[in-house]
Amino acid sequence: MENLRRLLFAIFVFVLAALLFSWWRQDSEGYGLMNLLRGEKPGPTALTPPDKPKLALDELPLMSRLNEEFAKLSAAVLPSVVSVTTKTVRPGQMSWHPFYGLIGERAQIVPGLGSGVIISKEGHVVTNYHVIEGVAEVQITTNDNKKYPVLILGASKERDIALLKIDSNRADFPALGFANSDEARVGQIVFAVGNPFGLSGTVTQGIISARDRHLSDSQLDYLQTDTVINPGNSGGPLVNIRGEIIGINVAIYRGDDSVRAWQGVGLAVPANEAKMVVDGIQAKIREGAKNAATVSSTTGKGYLGLEVSSEPVEIDPVWGTSRRGALVTDISPRSPAAEAGLRPGDVVTKFQGMAFRSPGDLLQIIRTQPPGSEVKLEVIRSNKMGDIIARLGTRPDAAP
Repeated sequence: MENLRRLLFAIFVFVLAALLFSWWRQDSEGYGLMNLLRGEKPGPTALTPPDKPKLALDELPLMSRLNEEFAKLSAAVLPSVVSVTTKTVRPGQMSWHPFYGLIGERAQIVPGLGSGVIISKEGHVVTNYHVIEGVAEVQITTNDNKKYPVLILGASKERDIALLKIDSNRADFPALGFANSDEARVGQIVFAVGNPFGLSGTVTQGIISARDRHLSDSQLDYLQTDTVINPGNSGGPLVNIRGEIIGINVAIYRGDDSVRAWQGVGLAVPANEAKMVVDGIQAKIREGAKNAATVSSTTGKGYLGLEVSSEPVEIDPVWGTSRRGALVTDISPRSPAAEAGLRPGDVVTKFQGMAFRSPGDLLQIIRTQPPGSEVKLEVIRSNKMGDIIARLGTRPDAAP
């Protein structure tokens, strides 16, 4: 009986509180508890969207045009970018069991993912060497979601460039051409296209952030970009505003090893370097190399150990030599250049009797030579011209 009285008292207090609350809000708008208890349905809630955008396109003509051209460029480039999926067989570990003796675990199939770019209507594809290194199977998926088997034609491990061929009779693949990466400028707008984290057809926009300020034949040059590059972008193209390949995305800088995502610094192999690898592989194939798995590029591993200024030196015609030279800024100790007698301050005007367009071209020519070759450099030193004979070594980063 006592419990019943408590229950009735609680109900009385609740009803009284509800009545007082309803009386207090009788002039207030809205739908509340008393409306619900009285069986009233909530009224319609007004939602009036704006009838026009804040700004019309004709008020932003330059941004409107830029917006349209970025979209146009992306639409033109995307059909040429492919997804490269791989499978690697990881052998199972062997262990000793006290009853069954030596037993082995099953081999594991490890999937891999990268990007690539079609460079010919026959279906030749450029990607990174590390994308296809040691894999058991490679497959390419084009932008229209068609899958193709792949032939590996060759690769340059030191340049991290590989050339693949889509195994198909098609001769109408959409292809992109190579730009002259020597003309790439800091601040130039570029687009990275690829498949980060497996998200196919991703386009990011940025600029070329830097080029190597001190060129050296002991290190390979890269373009630095702030376009967003993440795992899966490797092997995809970095394109200019004309839709040409200015570089092949190869890596991202990780200031913090625990962070796997983009941190603002991406690296790309310059287009001229990638094209040289492709031309070298094609030359080997034309010469009759049949074993595609062992075809390698002819970029060579030549090394002198010199650094040159990135800006060419203009040579007075009175010298009767090439119009441009390369100023030597540093010599590596005990390098072939040091042994040959080259010094900082020398101006190299010819290599093996050949002129060159820029200091970068000189270093590229050196890299293409086989180690052990004896070469002649025409040099201006202390207002005198002479020849220096040097024997090329093997570039440190290309040594086995």
